[in-house]
Amino acid sequence: MDYFIELLFSGLTRGSIYALIALGYTMVYGIIGLINFAHGEIYMIGAFTALIAASALSILGLPLPAILVLAALAATLWAAAYGWTVEQIAYKPLRNAPRLSPLISAIGMSIFLQNYVLLAQTPDFLPFPALIADAEFMEPYAHIVGTTDLTIIAVSALVMVLLMLLIKHTRIGKAMRATAQDRTMALLLGINADRIISITFVIGSALAALGGLLIASHIGQINFFIGFIAGIKAFTAAVLGGIGSIPGAVLGSYVLGLTEAFATGYVSSDYEDVFAFSLLVLILIFRPSGLLGKAVVQKV
Repeated sequence: MDYFIELLFSGLTRGSIYALIALGYTMVYGIIGLINFAHGEIYMIGAFTALIAASALSILGLPLPAILVLAALAATLWAAAYGWTVEQIAYKPLRNAPRLSPLISAIGMSIFLQNYVLLAQTPDFLPFPALIADAEFMEPYAHIVGTTDLTIIAVSALVMVLLMLLIKHTRIGKAMRATAQDRTMALLLGINADRIISITFVIGSALAALGGLLIASHIGQINFFIGFIAGIKAFTAAVLGGIGSIPGAVLGSYVLGLTEAFATGYVSSDYEDVFAFSLLVLILIFRPSGLLGKAVVQKV
């Protein structure tokens, strides 16, 4: 039973990180109908920013909780700036271009950011400090679940609740929903669609950076390529839940995370990705719109 609970929390931890990244994919798709393929690199840049900030703050002798909060703030702000820049360079000039053009532009931005970090940092893995201290009351259960796992799950859940409240009960959230539903009508009603799209990129990038900090602190190392792997998995989760649906992205992320954890624990770590992508294929065969996605009806 202990082993099952350990795998359960491992899956929830993975799912929480996937959800923070997948929300960026699904929000951008819901607004402009395109996939931001540079989103994984924003996640990676957030992790590197957190590493640099944490290293600098540790020299000042600040307590660990303060380092964690300040590093998270630095990572989210810096990644948000990158997200805004990606939108301005790769998407905004191509707003009325054929759909293939911004797609290729985003892929090019992804490759550029990967190589930029590779040249600015190193191709090797870098150690990442453990910014989340182990709680004393968790020591008897350390072999089953760690303080870091619980922190990741709790922080991710809180962030997702706040995001849902933002979208449902604020003016910006209502403008985002209006722009996603019908951009032309939103413009006629006085909504600045370009600004709303930029805000969506900023929010999604900040969430991805937070996920990068949390998982890097949990694993203890990062390198320039982590954004590609995490981005593919989070995109899979978004499609699994129903691309464009925020609850779907969260559900798909946890389903994917739990599938990977139990496949690794009960079968083999070699088949982790096989089970994950096999699940995606089955969902797309029997429910192409995803678990919570809505089928799009086209009028002829």
